[in-house]
Amino acid sequence: MRVALVHDYLQDYGDLERSLTVLHRLYPAAPIYTAFVDWSRLRRVAPQMLDWDLRPTIAQRLPGICQKAHFYRRWAPYFWESLDLGAYDLVISLGASYLSHGVLTRASTLHVAYCYTPARDLWAPIAAQATAPIWQVPTAARLRQYDGVAAQRVDRFVAASEPAARRIRKFYRRSPEVIYPPVPVAGEGKAGNEYYLYVGALEREHRVDQAITACQRLNRPLWIAGTGSELPHLQRLATPSVRFLGAVAPDRVAELYRGAIALIYPTADEDFAFAPVEAMGYGVPVIACAQSGLRDVVLDYRTGLLFPESSVERLCAAIAQFEQLRFSANACIQRAEEFAESVFISKFEWFIAKALDDHQSHGAIVEPLSGDS
Repeated sequence: MRVALVHDYLQDYGDLERSLTVLHRLYPAAPIYTAFVDWSRLRRVAPQMLDWDLRPTIAQRLPGICQKAHFYRRWAPYFWESLDLGAYDLVISLGASYLSHGVLTRASTLHVAYCYTPARDLWAPIAAQATAPIWQVPTAARLRQYDGVAAQRVDRFVAASEPAARRIRKFYRRSPEVIYPPVPVAGEGKAGNEYYLYVGALEREHRVDQAITACQRLNRPLWIAGTGSELPHLQRLATPSVRFLGAVAPDRVAELYRGAIALIYPTADEDFAFAPVEAMGYGVPVIACAQSGLRDVVLDYRTGLLFPESSVERLCAAIAQFEQLRFSANACIQRAEEFAESVFISKFEWFIAKALDDHQSHGAIVEPLSGDS
């Protein structure tokens, strides 16, 4: 069977790329088509990917594509539809914001889209886009229309979380299977007593500033592992009780979790994240916002504590309440193992086998439209 993988673009090594790594392990001979590759950055953050069969689109030739990816997204339909995938029996696209499910395939080819979420900025209400430049509004409208049409060409959708599945049903009118991403789970360890911890991207939507402010109000130490555009702002906000670690090497991860009282994850906008599951895999409980998709991952009062809305006041109250409770490391580990790589591989392989069987027996059958509005 001839298989191709399609990925939004390769620039960082985040949750999407970690899922791509497991898919590449499942299909090691499959080439990986991607809008563009930031070769210099990839050499630093994920050098193992440089040995893969990476095939960027015509977007790679555009000046400054790595720095202006969002600007060039207006031409994403041309990037994806310029690819010739006619030689493949199975195409698996993996993406979120860069519309990689827009690739064209033959009727005889099975196209499975593993979707982290329909592009949030395209499907947000106009009021939520008030901060965007006015010239982006018509561009967003055109891309939203294309996104919806492209979604109808996909044979099967797999959602990476329950919130993503709800958006797929709402915006694409498709009925996806839900298979959570593959998280490497240590399966041993317990929480420490040295510091609270945040692990993840340092971007505005992750609200790391709330974790900093809350811990400073309560006079609690906070360690922050990760990089992002918000780093300078967060450093100005922080006092000496906050320690910035930058990107943490894989061989230091266990040591980092060993001293953590809990992982704090304050964002309300995340559907799923590797770090909370990874933390529970080391026996470390999680304090997270119940408005995010982590409400389906963290078991309230058993593997962590969920606070009702993303705000400093609510987070302070959650930390204070957390310190009055006790959490079982074994319970955290058992929950994390439900999202382990082996679980993903088993479910995904079974899904692909069933989809291929249906596709080859009955032709290209698209799921019926969802009844949700």
